[in-house]
Amino acid sequence: MFQKLLNKFSKATSVDVSKDTYIYQTYVFEQKDMERLFVRLFSTDEGKKALAYLQYITFQRVLTSEVSNENLRYMEGQRALLASILRIIDRGRKG
Repeated sequence: MFQKLLNKFSKATSVDVSKDTYIYQTYVFEQKDMERLFVRLFSTDEGKKALAYLQYITFQRVLTSEVSNENLRYMEGQRALLASILRIIDRGRKG
């Protein structure tokens, strides 16, 4: 059953699925490949500017004491996503 589902989502005829492999729609993602991709993407001048902007709008933003619980959770979700991106880049740089 699982192999049938895997074949549906993979362009390859067989894929070794491990804890470092992710499947989404028709793509198979290897963690090391994604880490190298993120390093290449965010090493360009445009990528560095985009990453700096994302850091500015998430980590440098200060909320008032009147912020709603929903807005606080939304902002924390943005910060968590950016923190994940930064960890992926760091792992990719370390090889």
